[in-house]
Amino acid sequence: MQLTLENNWRQKSIENLEKHNFGNPGDAPTNMVKRCLELCRVPLNKFTVEDVRLMIGQGFSLRHLIPLAIEHLKSDIFVEGDLFPGDLLKNVLAVDTKFWIDHTQLWRAISELIKNRREELASKTISTTLFDTVEDEK
Repeated sequence: MQLTLENNWRQKSIENLEKHNFGNPGDAPTNMVKRCLELCRVPLNKFTVEDVRLMIGQGFSLRHLIPLAIEHLKSDIFVEGDLFPGDLLKNVLAVDTKFWIDHTQLWRAISELIKNRREELASKTISTTLFDTVEDEK
């Protein structure tokens, strides 16, 4: 499936891109949910690495956030949000296989980035197991 994104998608928020109001951050039951709901209203070009990591981890708007993650990972495969070196990559590799099957162009981009770094990933306890299952399902 060819990935097609709206014009100026980086200047738009997740709510605008998804055409969905995810709710009032003030009504959120936890701080993490509150932060995610706040981020849904922020233009993607204002996202930090941590914002991308958090939202990918929660499964928000992956077709928009994975391309942003790839840009960061191309600069530094072990780019760090707030947790540890490689935390963004770890969340990307843990994305549900259905997403990767439906977005093979993005899967190939990530696969290319990690293909010669498998031992290094293992030494940092960044698992590729779920990501690798996509190859078998295609």
